[in-house]
Amino acid sequence: MDFELPDDLKAYLGELDAFIAAEITPLQQADDNMRFFDHRREWARTDWDRDGLPRQEWEDLLEEARRRADAAGYWRFALPVEFGGQGGSNLWMAVIREHFAAQGLGLHNDLQTEHSVVGNFPQIHVFAQYGTPEQRAEFIQGTLEGTRRCTFGLTEPDHGSDATFMKTRAVRETRGGVAGWRIDGEKMWTTGMHSATHCILFARTSGDDGAATGITAFFVPADAPGVRIEEYLWTFNMPTDHPRVSFTDVWVPESALFGQVDHGLTLAQHFVHENRIRQAASSLGAAAFCIEESVKYARHRKPFGKALAENQGIQFPLVELATQVEMLRLLIRQTAWQMDRMPRDEIEKTLSDKVAMCNYWANRLCCDAADRAMQVHGGIGYSRHKPFEHIYRHHRRYRITEGAEEIQIRKVAAYLFGYIGPRRREFAALADAKGGAA
Repeated sequence: MDFELPDDLKAYLGELDAFIAAEITPLQQADDNMRFFDHRREWARTDWDRDGLPRQEWEDLLEEARRRADAAGYWRFALPVEFGGQGGSNLWMAVIREHFAAQGLGLHNDLQTEHSVVGNFPQIHVFAQYGTPEQRAEFIQGTLEGTRRCTFGLTEPDHGSDATFMKTRAVRETRGGVAGWRIDGEKMWTTGMHSATHCILFARTSGDDGAATGITAFFVPADAPGVRIEEYLWTFNMPTDHPRVSFTDVWVPESALFGQVDHGLTLAQHFVHENRIRQAASSLGAAAFCIEESVKYARHRKPFGKALAENQGIQFPLVELATQVEMLRLLIRQTAWQMDRMPRDEIEKTLSDKVAMCNYWANRLCCDAADRAMQVHGGIGYSRHKPFEHIYRHHRRYRITEGAEEIQIRKVAAYLFGYIGPRRREFAALADAKGGAA
């Protein structure tokens, strides 16, 4: 086994760093754009007089950074060549995401907004696999050009992690001689609805509550009659673009159907593993940043005449965190490498537990590292003049939103005890053998 990163990957990291230094950092430092990253960041990013939405100047800055990254050939790296990308692998994306997050807050990689100069495009892959030719033509190129922006309408006010108990309903209805669907219901956390052109809306079309089948996905125009943003939910980390949205007597034609009728949850699960391994790598990088900043501070800070770093009360907690970083890094990279060696649908059958391990532990580790960094830095660490409170507030979200850690732990347990996954046959054979012996 060779644990060294490939030379071409290391060279690519250097190329990205050079691009950031030449194009992105100067943009971040121009025109007081630093207000979006220094102690003013939450205030500067948030339009408090417009329901707490992201300030337009902030979104414009992110768009300009993406434009420059796309022009330089980096933004689409993870996409297939046919979409202007380089077919970047899960391993390369994991390493890149960790590398960026380990550099701290910056315009090169703002995790609060899922922004990066090397983009993540989970929806593109779903469009490519499940969309009709017309939908692929409209939404793939439209997403890349910025003329189409899709939000995700899955979670509901009364049902979070269990999407199968879905109250939103879609029934066939013809209007004006055109076949289509009438949709009624309500969704939560429809992130980005304020600037979306469409909502990928999931609704029950058949079956009983709790059944995995019977749920269908639709492209619903954000400005369709009956679509209403009820409120923007203010969160631990502002600004907010996470509204509760109601759908009342919303009608869409048959062409709005996305994927197969009654099999919409397949779409929702399609990109979860790629998303989770990359997000885990980002949390890992952010944790490493918090630890490294704490080590540097402890070496030069000298209360009572000696460096903080000489105290075991400072050393030991950071040692434990650093140890977890080293172990988790190997698991993330191994899992990403294994993902690259199998078809996407095979990942769910054989590797989903490892992806869950990486994700839930990385998110928890990042929160622990940010909390420890605040403690090591004392009062200034608790202030907004250091980035730790921002990192904590943002990454605390991922212990819930990227598949709650309890749900992911349940997935790991199901694999471990053979209820699903590769060990299922092993435990079934053991049960048969014991039954025969009895």
